[in-house]
Formats: sequence, C-alpha cells, structure tokens
Amino acid sequence: MNTPIIPRRKLLGGLAAGAGLALTGCDRLNESDGFRSILRGAESLNKASQRLITDRAALAREFPESAMSPIFRMNGTISPASDEYQQHQREGFANWRLKIDGLVSKPMELSLAQLMAMPAREQITRHDCVEGWSAIGKWRGPPLGLLLKAAGLSTRARYLVFHCADFFDGDPYYESIDLIDAFHPQTILAWGMNGGMLPVGHGAPVRLRVERQLGYKHAKYVMRIEATDSLSGIGRGKGGYWEDEIDYEWYAGI
Repeated sequence: MNTPIIPRRKLLGGLAAGAGLALTGCDRLNESDGFRSILRGAESLNKASQRLITDRAALAREFPESAMSPIFRMNGTISPASDEYQQHQREGFANWRLKIDGLVSKPMELSLAQLMAMPAREQITRHDCVEGWSAIGKWRGPPLGLLLKAAGLSTRARYLVFHCADFFDGDPYYESIDLIDAFHPQTILAWGMNGGMLPVGHGAPVRLRVERQLGYKHAKYVMRIEATDSLSGIGRGKGGYWEDEIDYEWYAGI
C-alpha cells in the first residue's frame, strides 16, 4: 500500500473551501474561472508530488469484503441514450463488441462473452471522486495488459484512449491513460461488480478500473480502445472530456 503525502481529494476540497467555491462534481460543468485556476494549481502540485515521491507501479490498497460500501453512488451518465446503446441493452449486450485498434498489429473486436472467458482479476478497492465522496466496491475483469498484448500493441504507442457510449452536451465521452497505468496489475476492464454483472448505471457492459487514479479517469460504457502516440488529435488535445471542458488535469494519481 502506498499512501500519498498530500491526499489529492482533501487538497482540492480545502483549496476550494478557502476560496469560497464548491466542487460541483465529476458529472457537472463549473464555469467559474476561479475554480479552474484553483483546480489547475492543486492538480499540478499533486502531479509533481506524486511523480517525485511515489512509485506508480505500487498497488492501491485492497480491502476485505466486510469493508464494502452498502451503497455505491452512480455518478455521471446512468444510462446512455443513444439508439445503439439502448439496443445493446435490450439484447443483454449479446451483440456488443469492444474494439481495440489504432497502433496495434492485430485489431480486435471482442464480445462480452469473450472478455468474461479471459483470465480475470478480482479486487476490492476504494473509488475516490473529485467531488469529495468515496465508496468501496468489488470489481472483476481481465487485466487491460492482457488485451493489449493480444492485440499486438506497437512500440510507437504511448497512450490509450477510451471511447465511450455516453454523451455530454452532445459530445461523446472519452478518457486516456498512459502505458504505465495501462499495464498496472490493478488496471482492469471490469464486467463484474460486487459479485454480479456490472450494472448499467455503473458502466455496463464494461468500464475501466484504473485504481491509482481519481474517479473521472475510470471511463464507463467503453466501446473502443484506441492506441495512439499522441493525444493532440483527441477532442481538444488534453486527453479527456473533463480535461478539455473544465481543465481537470490529465494525471489524476492518488
């Protein structure tokens, strides 16, 4: 277990309170220039601190079942409204496929059944949202690194972009991580939650779990994973929807 010296969530909350601002959550935009400035400063300090004093290969804390939260909040989109997603949901995701493409030698399309047949990791971890709430849940799914190896990830790849089924203000949701986090042993594509299948409100059929990062990096409703050597052509170039829209930092390590 690796405990940060400066807990990022507390740092953000304290700075925001001191400025008379409120964090309105991972799933709502805040137009305050003051909030953006504070967030940028806190995130930059966190990023510098994390990279200076922590080992990014260290494991996030895992908990016993007795510590699991009785209620795990559904945040952001709770059911994508697109016709395509709604059709997949009606079919029990039988015809859904996860695409893996970009800088890979063997582009893939995997069904939910194929993902469930792969070696899986189960972990009970804490989800920390930038909004200030936390919950502990159990996640199950294949390590992301297994899929990347099967797809023949190119040595030119530096990032993975997760393209999702949900939309915010008409724009598709997306997030990205680098290869250090992609191959971290606790980074999985979760199809299971708390002993059952992943609920729609939590991102069914699969969501990213990148346990060393804050909640907004844990992309839900993943439809496509794109390997790329640059984030400049994705959205506005900052690597994720919230990073582009309200200046969240791309690196959200905890």
